Amino acid sequence: MIAEYWGIIMAGVAGLGFIYRTEAKASANARDIERLWTQRKEDMQTAKDSRDRMDTRLDVIGGDIKTILRGMSK
Repeated sequence: MIAEYWGIIMAGVAGLGFIYRTEAKASANARDIERLWTQRKEDMQTAKDSRDRMDTRLDVIGGDIKTILRGMSK
């Protein structure tokens, strides 16, 4: 009986192996995508914090320049 259906059995086993590998790759890709989204959120927060610090510095510099210009106009 096994000799008669040898080709069908092996094709079934190979098909199941292919499906298992495909599902494993899909799961790994889903994990990678989730990791990348998390990393993107962190990077965006870091960039926002950096811009906020730069805005604060520019406000201070702008205030200093206005003070200097007011002193020169007197």
